[in-house]
Order: sequence, then structure tokens, then C-alpha cells
Amino acid sequence: MNYHILAPVRIQTVVQLPASKSISNRALILNALSYSPYDIKNLSDCDDTGVMVDALNSNDNHFDVKAAGTAMRFLTAFLSKVVGEWVITGTERMKQRPIKLLVEALNSVGARVEYMENEGYPPLRIFGSALQGGEITMSGGVSSQYISALLMIAPLMEKGLTIHLEGNIISRPYIHLTLQLMEQYGVKAHWIGSSIKILPQEYKPVRFTVESDWSAASYWYEIMLLSKNAEIELKGLFKNSFQGDAKGAELFARLGIGTAFTGQGIRLYRNGNACPKLTYNFIDEPDLAQTFVVACVLTNTPFRFTGLQSLKIKETDRIEALKTELRKIGYILQDSNNCILEWNGERCAPETSPVIATYEDHRMAMAFAPAALVLEDGITIADPGVVSKSYPYYWEDLKKAGFEVKTK
Repeated sequence: MNYHILAPVRIQTVVQLPASKSISNRALILNALSYSPYDIKNLSDCDDTGVMVDALNSNDNHFDVKAAGTAMRFLTAFLSKVVGEWVITGTERMKQRPIKLLVEALNSVGARVEYMENEGYPPLRIFGSALQGGEITMSGGVSSQYISALLMIAPLMEKGLTIHLEGNIISRPYIHLTLQLMEQYGVKAHWIGSSIKILPQEYKPVRFTVESDWSAASYWYEIMLLSKNAEIELKGLFKNSFQGDAKGAELFARLGIGTAFTGQGIRLYRNGNACPKLTYNFIDEPDLAQTFVVACVLTNTPFRFTGLQSLKIKETDRIEALKTELRKIGYILQDSNNCILEWNGERCAPETSPVIATYEDHRMAMAFAPAALVLEDGITIADPGVVSKSYPYYWEDLKKAGFEVKTK
């Protein structure tokens, strides 16, 4: 099934954004580790969080996390310290997403995790037991989810855990997010230089409410940027957010969209800025890259984006996906070193009635849908149901804002 999106002439809308998936999934693990009697408030209802909830509430020993990379990594670490024998698997794409570094790190501190098919990849068989802990060294260039998965179980290891991070640390805000949430649950960590040390401690149950998702907000910033006439309010966002993707507000300010904080969230407005070229290192905010790539080309803003190495191992190879799909609508991107993507105004003839493939990637669908505001005949998105991974009501929210969303 495809959706064909047509944009309204004027947009006036108030959006209740979905809860943060990143915070929800961490809070679920911390709630379980603290044996909390409290339900988490405003928990995300996206696919990734749903599989986490199902797994943590299950009496089974076999878990299918589908396409949820966060759940795969967090649950692998969590189950390694829960006594029992467990199996964790996912979609065919999940079976192609590497997990070797996390498995090796866990096994080095006393876990027993085995590959069931191909070495270095799910599915996994986990023999859960008490973990010894100690010191490990990891590349700072790996997915922050590997590091966060280890950090959350670290205080329950017999010796605690010290992680020495080598090289450039990517997605640093996500590691900070994990440590800040752990502190809310009563555990303190020491991050000095490139080493994070966590002594043996106990989590304390707390009442917890999840903030709305700044990653989801980015698509509405994009809509505001591409629309000639829009009034948009986004509810549930905090000014002093733990989320790294809150940085998107500063970046969109350079493109011309300002942010006013209200008592309930934010209001978007035009600030008069016009950036001649946007240069930015997305090492800390890789999930914003697709939004800004599409937003820039559609406003004829040249860009050079670095720090994109983790995009190669996301739901799809997002660098190749962006190049392929933007060519369909007339834009030629250049990439280099597996971590740089740029556009200097190169164009090509667009396809007639292009259909944007989404590659089982929610962010491809949500980043490209606002293109309907610029393309005369709107835009067609394939497999639109992928948005359920993080923003299940995205299409409904577009309809409320006046977009036509038709099955095609």
C-alpha cells in the first residue's frame, strides 16, 4: 500500500507529540531493574516500545523484537543478568544488523551469549546469570545503544563496571540521557575523560513521566519551513530536555524557524534567518539527519553534513536510501568516507509520479512526507505503516493539519 500526500494552502494546528521512544525504552529497563511498583506515565505507544513492554511482561523465554534495534540491544544486556535461558530474534533486516561488539563486551564481564545463526548477528541464545563486571574497552564510534545497554546493568554487576571509550565518541547525548535517567532511579556514575565508572549500587523505584519526542518534533519544524503559511504548536516538550535531538531547534533556527516555549510545549515561528549553506556534524544527533537533508534540498540550501557513520547500520543504510530517493525527485547528493553527505545544488530530471521507498525505516517516511508542500503533484510514500515504529499517529496528525492522505 502507498499513501499519496497533498498539502493544504494554510496550516494551523496543535500537535500532541508522541512520547520519546528513547526515554521510554530506557525507563522500562530501569523500572524493571528497580522492581518498581509504579507504572510509567506517558509511555510511548510505538512499535519499539511495544515489543519492550511485551518482553518484560512475558512469561516466555523466546522474544521477537521485530525491527526494534533499541529493544534488541537493551534486552540482550538485560536478559544476560536474568537467570534462565533466553532466545531473542527479529526481522530479516534485524538479523543483518551487527551486535558482535555488545555480545563480546557482555561475555567479557561474565555473560554467556551465543549466536544461533551467523556470527556477529541475531538471533541470540542467552544464558542469564550473575555478572562479574570489571573493566572493558570499547570504541566510542559504535552505536551508543551498545554502551547504554551495558551502563544500565552495570550497577548490578558484582564489581560494577568501568567502560573505557576509545576514539571519537558518537551520539554522546544518548549516553548522557542514559546516565541522567539512571540518576533519577538512584544510581550515580562518574564520567571522567573517556571513561565511565559505575560502582555496585541498587536502583530505587520512582514515579516517572516520559517527555514528548524531539525527534518527532523535527518533522513539524520541516513542515513549518516548507510551508508558506503555517501556525504550529507542539505539546509536551521541555525547555531543559535530556534529549539530544532537542538540538534540532537550534539548527532549524539557522534555516529560519524559531522556537518559543510555552507552558505546554513550543510554538514555531519564522525568525527571518536564511542560511546560505548549512554545515553541521551530526555525530551526536544522527536521527535528525534525514529531516535536515530533505529540508535543505527542498529549500535550495546547500549543505555538508558529517558524523553520519551510524546511518549505515540503522533500519536501512540511510545514506544510500537518501541518495536513491532524492534522485527520484530531482536532487543529486554526494557521499564520502561512509560518514559525509553533501549537496551543492546538483539537480537531475525528476521521475514522473515518483514513489518514495521507505526501506522499513520510519524516518524515511516522515522526512519525505513534508515534500508535498513543495512538489506540485504532492508525493507518494510506499509502506506508510512504518511510522508505527516511533510515531504511530503521524498520518492522522498530518490530516488534522489539513493534509490529504489518500491510499494509492
